[in-house]
Amino acid sequence: MYRSARKIHAGPTLTLVGLAAVLLAACSPAAGATVEITRMVEGTPQTVVITATPGAAAGSIAMNGAGATFPFPLYSRWFYEYAFVDSSVKFNYQSIGSGGGIKQITEQTVDFGASDAILNSDQFAAAPGIQMLPTVAGADVPTYNVSELKDQAPLVLNAEALAAIFLGRITKWNDAAIAALNPGLPLPDKDIIVVHRSDGSGTTFIFTDYLSAVSEEWATTVGKATSVEWPVGLGGKGNEGVAGTVSQNDGAIGYVELAYATQNKLAIARMVNAAGNVVAPSIETTQNAMADFGGDMPDILARSIVNAPGNNSWPIAGYTYLLVYMDQTDCTKAAKLQAFIHWALTDGSPFAQDLQYVPLPEAVRDQVFARLDQMTCNGGPIS
Repeated sequence: MYRSARKIHAGPTLTLVGLAAVLLAACSPAAGATVEITRMVEGTPQTVVITATPGAAAGSIAMNGAGATFPFPLYSRWFYEYAFVDSSVKFNYQSIGSGGGIKQITEQTVDFGASDAILNSDQFAAAPGIQMLPTVAGADVPTYNVSELKDQAPLVLNAEALAAIFLGRITKWNDAAIAALNPGLPLPDKDIIVVHRSDGSGTTFIFTDYLSAVSEEWATTVGKATSVEWPVGLGGKGNEGVAGTVSQNDGAIGYVELAYATQNKLAIARMVNAAGNVVAPSIETTQNAMADFGGDMPDILARSIVNAPGNNSWPIAGYTYLLVYMDQTDCTKAAKLQAFIHWALTDGSPFAQDLQYVPLPEAVRDQVFARLDQMTCNGGPIS
């Protein structure tokens, strides 16, 4: 087992802009340095005391990764915080989408990949020995910009309406199917502008996985993947591209991950779930979706959790995964990667909740730890 030298009492809450500034401005602490960070929780200051562990020169071991944008806010936070635990490691992560992450780890140009999409049989075959390791779960959310709905109650959609919008079947905001779900909302006779990801994206995989689960037409004509042939709409690169296109076009609707929507104060639609209840995306409703599918993972440590049947479960949810090779070639990096993942899933868990992600159930986490213990380096044990 891999134990962190750090004790967490509370985690500071940083905006993405603030976090980016810190990441750019801060240097890793010297070995043995103690740092205090204060946060406000319900008006009360709480302090984190962080002590760096002695080790190699600060940042001397570069750990390169690439992939999913879905967990990028959390991974950025984890990489920043981990510098206080082991200052010898510097993480460089390219948030280029799950498709790019799968490609780079397959080509072995990075030390780890990241994906919200579950690898298919061809992708597993192209990367012998690759392992998916779930880290957290999160929610995809529909986000919209309709001027007439500002300062109104949140829009409500169901599976049929959402699929019909993205298929181009529903083209006006005052369509009868939307109006029936939103009595009293001033829905305008305005064109719906669909916005989707233009890059290969795990956020897209989760979203299209859901649409495939609830719409036979979607499943047979479009399907689920990190990148699909969209029937209609404008493309935007990354969560920021989708959000920017939605915010610049009155009448637009798109999808992003919850942490991004919350940080950027985007309008978020509620959904009618599989049980027929209107639910909002949250840590609790995403956690409910995870629980609906049970604690144990299949052998690949990956599963879909969309369209969960529970009464209070968010329907567009998914795990996100790190992609690593079970037999590593750089033994120093292998040991550092093991230690980081163990820290992230234990001491790093409070930061996940700060950013609207859901930590793994204990049973799933234990499966990840067991698989980590089976990693090797050049065929031998990792010391």
